[in-house]
Amino acid sequence: MKKNRLLLLFALLLTVGLVLGACGSSGEEGSEGNAGDDSSGSDTNKEDSGEAADSDFSAAMVTDIGGVDDKSFNQSAWEGLQAFGEENGLAQGEGIDYAQSENDADYMPNLNRLVREDYNLIFGIGFKLTESLNTVAEQNPETDFALVDAVAEAENIANITFKEHQGSFLVGVAAAMKTESNKVGFVGGENSELIKKFESGFRAGVASVNPDIEVNVQYAESFGAADKGKVIASNMYSGGVDVIYHASGATGNGVFAQAKDIKKNDPSSNVWVIGVDRDQHEEGAIGDNNVTLTSMVKRVDIAVQEVAALSQSGEFPGGEVLEFGLEDDGVSVAKTNEDAMTDDIVKEVENWKQKIIDGEVEVPSTEDELDEYLNTL
Repeated sequence: MKKNRLLLLFALLLTVGLVLGACGSSGEEGSEGNAGDDSSGSDTNKEDSGEAADSDFSAAMVTDIGGVDDKSFNQSAWEGLQAFGEENGLAQGEGIDYAQSENDADYMPNLNRLVREDYNLIFGIGFKLTESLNTVAEQNPETDFALVDAVAEAENIANITFKEHQGSFLVGVAAAMKTESNKVGFVGGENSELIKKFESGFRAGVASVNPDIEVNVQYAESFGAADKGKVIASNMYSGGVDVIYHASGATGNGVFAQAKDIKKNDPSSNVWVIGVDRDQHEEGAIGDNNVTLTSMVKRVDIAVQEVAALSQSGEFPGGEVLEFGLEDDGVSVAKTNEDAMTDDIVKEVENWKQKIIDGEVEVPSTEDELDEYLNTL
């Protein structure tokens, strides 16, 4: 499938703006979760549940350990699948569903369960599912699979990737413009090639505005440890950091919790959080204040919705690597908090965005590339 047609479909879907709230987890007990309705993926999932529905098509996803209500990456993916369902008269347990993973050991059984339930398309949400998804896909060549945030080898897997370093660069610019202490922080989930893209882009963006700003980097080594996120944030804020960018899934909930605790105790305090994947403005709300400066929005929802539509139409991009960046709004910077994202910050962010799109700035995505970039400043 040609790239230009793919981007056109992406743009068309983006304009629809169908982003739905996340709902409860699958009704099956165990690793699939136990909230929400009591239905589960089964043969009834293939029944026609609406006038627009294709009775022969169904889609489901397997979360990583952050869970479907992580207010971040997994939740965005589920919102995309829900949007696809709404467009086609499908609902949870009736054509779309998800299996929630509580730990890494759940990936394989969750994927196999959805295969047994005859879903036409199965998403693996997150790079941690790569090995399991590749194995299950090779064993089930008649099923379409999609992997988000990594690349697998099987020909029946569509690989969905993003230029996270580009969006992270721009929120780094915002952080550098906002800090009063010249100390900012980055909290990563697991120290991996993917999260290094976030870190490298962020540090490059900060340094592009002011190379003298100190960037404190720490990894929680988990995407589901809000308690660790809170401790790390507490130490950073206590050490003078006033803006923290997290790329840590549900661990980031702890970063928000700490910032809000500080703001609650001292409304005049200058502490900020930069969210990730979704616009996390709501997560920063505390009374009349909000500690969310901005968010690096990654349109996992639209990508999931798009790939589901392609699979349904018989144009599934198996074996392809789909990459979304600034040029097609695959990543962006949230401007919801207009009080915090002042006109001068927005203007600076937009200036750097255009430089990236025009090819004037090549954003680093690895430590080696970051070192080279910093040497040019």
